[in-house]
Amino acid sequence: MQHNRKTSKHKTVPTPTEAILESISDGVFTVDLNWRITSFNRAAEDITGVPRDKAIGNNCCDVFRSSMCETDCALRHTMKSGKPVIGRTGYVIKGDGNRIPISVSTAVLRDSKGRIVGGAETFRDLRELEAVQEELQGRFHVGDMARRSPVMQRVFEVLPGIASSPRHVLLMG
Repeated sequence: MQHNRKTSKHKTVPTPTEAILESISDGVFTVDLNWRITSFNRAAEDITGVPRDKAIGNNCCDVFRSSMCETDCALRHTMKSGKPVIGRTGYVIKGDGNRIPISVSTAVLRDSKGRIVGGAETFRDLRELEAVQEELQGRFHVGDMARRSPVMQRVFEVLPGIASSPRHVLLMG
């Protein structure tokens, strides 16, 4: 984050707002009216793979390379309408070419007179959520019966063999 900071004998002391933004796991960045990034938190660096010093001052669509930038920019919508966007999904492409699924929320930034001076966007990395969803999808098949317990998982492992046998089987429980 680059704002007013107090310095104390060679140490930069973050403002309370900066400290909060640095401690959260969601990426947060702000832009001015020219779409130049004015702040970029640690989580934004982690998710995008773009160092803060390379992001600040650059156009946000050059930094994010998101699926939303060209056609459906959530922040552009918010800046035009004044209304926030909450939970829109898309992806960003990291510098190494990996596609990262994200959820985006936006807000306008106003000065003390109520004039729009920029925008803020938070974005959440959805890779972990997608992995859990894929795992759950893999668990729920074979007649849509749930198999969460290890005992039931073993039963599901032997079902194909039982199904191919000429014997009748009654499962109870």
